[in-house]
Amino acid sequence: MQIRKHDIIELHIDKMAFGGQAVARLEGFVVFVKGGVPGDRLTARVYKKKKDYAEARLVEILVPSPDRVEAPCPYSGYCGGCQWQHVRYESQLVYKKQHVEESMRHIGALQDIVVRDVIPSDKIFSYRNKMEFSFSGRRWILPHEFDGSESETGFALGLHAPGNYSKVIDMNACLLQIEEGNKILRLVKEYARGSGMPVYGIKTHQGFWRFLTIRYSTAFDQWMVNIVTSEERTSELKPLCDALVGEVGSIISIVNNINRKKASIAVGQKEIVLFGQETIKDRIGPFTFNVSANSFFQTNAPGARKLYQCVADYAEFTGNERVLDLYSGTGTIPIFLADKALAVTGMEISESAVLDARKNCEENNVKNCNFICGDIRERLSAIDHRPDVLVIDPPRAGMHKEVLSQVMALAPDRIIYVSCNPATMARDLGQMTKDYQILEIQPVDMFPHTYHIESVANLRRRGGQLNLL
Repeated sequence: MQIRKHDIIELHIDKMAFGGQAVARLEGFVVFVKGGVPGDRLTARVYKKKKDYAEARLVEILVPSPDRVEAPCPYSGYCGGCQWQHVRYESQLVYKKQHVEESMRHIGALQDIVVRDVIPSDKIFSYRNKMEFSFSGRRWILPHEFDGSESETGFALGLHAPGNYSKVIDMNACLLQIEEGNKILRLVKEYARGSGMPVYGIKTHQGFWRFLTIRYSTAFDQWMVNIVTSEERTSELKPLCDALVGEVGSIISIVNNINRKKASIAVGQKEIVLFGQETIKDRIGPFTFNVSANSFFQTNAPGARKLYQCVADYAEFTGNERVLDLYSGTGTIPIFLADKALAVTGMEISESAVLDARKNCEENNVKNCNFICGDIRERLSAIDHRPDVLVIDPPRAGMHKEVLSQVMALAPDRIIYVSCNPATMARDLGQMTKDYQILEIQPVDMFPHTYHIESVANLRRRGGQLNLL
C-alpha cells in the first residue's frame, strides 16, 4: 500500500515508542501515531511521510484499547507537558520499563540485562513542586475555541504546544501542580493581561513579560513565585505582589528575575526579592534543602527519596566507604549518602550549585561531605584516591567520552549510574561492560503521564566480589 501525506489510514497500535508516540505497522511500514495506545484500532491522518516511516494524528478510535482512559485535563493532547494522560497509569509503567530494556538492547548492545519493574510515583497528579509557564503574544487556539473569526494571536500564559516555541496554550490550570499553584497562575495572568505592559516576543525581542515559575514545598507548605521579565520595573510589580500575598497566605518568597538576553530561558541575569525571602525550604527524606529561584531541585521530592534510596541500597554501605559523586549539583545525593559512608566528595561544574551544596550541608549538620567545583574532564584527575563507590548522575546527554575514559581508569569497585535518559545511559553502559558487570537496573517513575523515566544501574568491577543476595 502506498502511503501519502494527508491520507487517512486504518491502523492497529502495537507498541509505544520512546518519546510518547504510539507505533503501528501497515504492511510492514512503520507509522507513528500521536494519541494512540497499544491495543487501539483507529484511523489516523498522515501529516509527515518519509522513506522509512510516517507520522500521523489520531482521527477516530474504532475499538479502544483496554489501557485507554479518559484524560481529565482539557489541554491533554495539545499541551507539551503530558503525553500519556489518556493511558492507564499501570500501563505507563510497563511502557517505561520496555523503553529501558529496548535501549539496553538496541543502543548499548546489552543482552539479558535485568531491568526491575518500575517503582511507581506516590501521586500521579499534583506531584510537581515546580512549574514553569511562558508568556506569549501568540496564543495557540484549541479546536473547541476556534469559531472561524479568531486568529492565533493574543495574550497567553501557559505551556507551549508540542514542537512550537512561538505559540503558547493559554491555561487556567495544570493538573501536575496543586490547586493553589493554579490560583497563582490565574492571578498573575489576570494582572499581566490588564497591566498594559506587552509580552516579550521571541522574534521581535521586545516586550516585558517573559516567564512565570512557581515552586512549592509540600514539607513546609511554602510557595515561591518567580516572575521573569526583560527589564526592571519593581514599582509596576508591587500591586501584583500585594495581590498574591493577600490571596495566597503561604507565599513566603516573590522574586523578579531580569533576563535581557535573547535566549528563551527562565533564568535571570539579575534577581530582585520583591517580597519575603530569597529561598524556600524543601525536604528529601529526612534532609532539608534551601531552594532558590534558579537552583536545581528534584521536581518530585517523594520520588527523589525513592531514587536516592535505591542508590544507597546498591552501594551496600558498611560505613567505611569513600564515595565520589560526579555531577553532584546542589548536593542532594551526597547529603543523602553522608550518614551511611565514611566520606563523600561531590564534583560539579556550576559554582552556584556548589555554594548551595555547601550551605545544604550546614543546614543538615553534615560534616563528611566536600565539593570540588570545576569541569569534571579537568578536575577528575585531582582525585588522589580510588573511591570505593562512584555515583554518576549525568545530564541527559550522558557522560562526555573523556569523562568516561577517566572513570574507567579510576576503576572503582562499585559504580552506581543514575540517568534520566535510557538512550545515553545504554550508550555509556555499553562502553563500560568490558570491565564492569551490570547486576541490574531499577527504573523509578518521577514523571507520571510523560514518557520520561529515571533509572539506577548497579555495576560491579569484574573480578571483584559480587553480593548477589
